[in-house]
Amino acid sequence: MNNLPPPDQNPSKLGLDELIGIIVAFAAIGTVLIVTLGQKNKGFDLRRLIASPTPDRTTQVEPAAIPTTPLPEATPSPPATAIAPVTSPTPSAPLPAKEANSGSRAIILAPAPSVPMAKTTTVTPTTSPVATVNFVDIKEDFWARPYIQALVSRQIMTGFPDGTFRPNSSINRAEFSALVKKAFEQKPTLQASNFKDVSPKFWAWSAIQESTKTGFLRGYPRNTFQPEQPIPKVQVLVALASGLGLKNTKAPSEILQTYQDANQIPKYATQKVSAATETGLVVNYPEPKSLNPNKNATRAEVAALIYQALVQTGKAEAMPSKYIVKP
Repeated sequence: MNNLPPPDQNPSKLGLDELIGIIVAFAAIGTVLIVTLGQKNKGFDLRRLIASPTPDRTTQVEPAAIPTTPLPEATPSPPATAIAPVTSPTPSAPLPAKEANSGSRAIILAPAPSVPMAKTTTVTPTTSPVATVNFVDIKEDFWARPYIQALVSRQIMTGFPDGTFRPNSSINRAEFSALVKKAFEQKPTLQASNFKDVSPKFWAWSAIQESTKTGFLRGYPRNTFQPEQPIPKVQVLVALASGLGLKNTKAPSEILQTYQDANQIPKYATQKVSAATETGLVVNYPEPKSLNPNKNATRAEVAALIYQALVQTGKAEAMPSKYIVKP
């Protein structure tokens, strides 16, 4: 017969295993409470309650290592907008501002104040005859004033340093050559002559060369040009008719009957003078029917004749004048 231990007289007494299970359960509950309190109160120090090291899962939730506000030195500087006030120095006509794309925002670039100021103060050169012609010796009612105004505005003719034009002064062959060079752009058709009395150092040498190559002027016998000789009116007419290639549609004798002094026209010049007359190039002051062909041409007469020649080439508009010869 076996000796068995007597039965447990206190059935409610807990065993060792059950006590350990209860302790573990309370430890787990305590851990959950500590974690919960630590999340609510970031200043809560778990180490004051638990002296021994805690599992890693209880220390990974420490929020104190994450700053709630960005540190000043770590904060990137905001993009500069550089928005300038759009102001215009002329309130009556403000200039529109321009947009420049800077990143993700449009930056308004105000126009520089100097731009509108430059537009309002720019002076455009003018070639108006009224603004450029102010000669003291030409009255408002002077017969050749419109022609002189037109040629001075085109910079073909100029006045003198004393403010005069000297409309009744004569003009020499060298000066006329210079005017022809400025007024017309004809193609050279002849070879220039090396005149004995015109040196390459002479002020009008190139103009004389061009006027002879384009057929406006010719020299005299013995290979001279006589640049200082005053040019007579008949030579001016022959030169313009020759250089522009004016032609007759009627007999020269019929056309030249217009002039009371037609018998004074040299024979070599009859055809060219008649062609100039027929095309409306001739301007006679004070009497249209008096040509005075051998008289030295004045600066006023040359201005009128050159302007009429420009009209014939389509480079100038016709101006009415009672002194234009109409055969």
